[in-house]
Amino acid sequence: MTSAKRTVVISGGGTGIGLATADAFARGGDTPVLIGRRAEVLERAAERIGGGAVAVPADLTDPAQVARAAAEIGERFGTVDVLINNAGGLAGGGEPTGAEPAERLAAVAAEWETAFRLNTLSAVLLTEALRERLASPGGRVLFVSSIAAYRGSGRGSYGSGKAALHPHAFDLARQLGPRGITVNVVAPGLIADTEFFGPDGMPQERLRARVSETMNGRAGEPGDVAQTLHWLASHAAGHITAQTVQVNGGAERGR
Repeated sequence: MTSAKRTVVISGGGTGIGLATADAFARGGDTPVLIGRRAEVLERAAERIGGGAVAVPADLTDPAQVARAAAEIGERFGTVDVLINNAGGLAGGGEPTGAEPAERLAAVAAEWETAFRLNTLSAVLLTEALRERLASPGGRVLFVSSIAAYRGSGRGSYGSGKAALHPHAFDLARQLGPRGITVNVVAPGLIADTEFFGPDGMPQERLRARVSETMNGRAGEPGDVAQTLHWLASHAAGHITAQTVQVNGGAERGR
C-alpha cells in the first residue's frame, strides 16, 4: 500500500464506531464512503467529516440495494482499498406474553432471522458485492464483531450473529490472501457514546458493572476501535490476516 488517497467503504458509518472510523481515515487523507439505511444520518456525517466523504444509502440486507450501492461505488471510485463491515444491531422482538407455542416459536424465529440479516448477511453481501473491486495487492477487509461473540450478551441472537462473522472472515482471508488482501476481525467490548451503550441504551447500574470488568477501569470509546481498524488497514499490518483483535480493556481475555 502507498500513501496515495484510498477509497474506504464503511458500513454503518453514520454514527458511533463507524463515524469515528470515517473521521480517522479522513484525517489520514483517505476518502470515506459511508453506507447505511438512514440517508439523512449518512449525509450529515459525510458533511461533518468533509474531505470528500460520500454517503451511499442502502439497506445492506437487501441484495438489490447492495448491488446498486456497489455499482455506484464502482462507477465513482473504481477500486476499493479498504472495506469495513461495521453495520449491525439488536433484533427487536422477544417472547409474546401468553402466546401459543407456535406463536412463541414464530417470534423466536423472527428475532434470530433478523439478527442474522443485520449482523451477518449485511456484511457478507457487501463484501461479495465489492470483492472483485478490492485493491490487489494491498486491499483490506475488516469486520466489526463484538465481545458478545465470545460470551453472549443476554440476547443469544445478537452474539450468534456476530460470532458467525469470525469463520467467514477466516475463510475469506484464505481465499483473498493470494491477491495480497488481508482480512481481520475487531471485537469491541463496552463502547460508550454509541447507540448500544449511550444514555438510553443501558441502565447505569449495569453500565458500572461492565466497566468494573475491565482492567483499566474505563469504558471504551469509539476512537479506541477506530484507531485499531485504521492500523489494521495500514501498510504496517500487511502481514496480519485471519486474526481477531479484541478491544475491551481486558474484560474478555484473548485466546
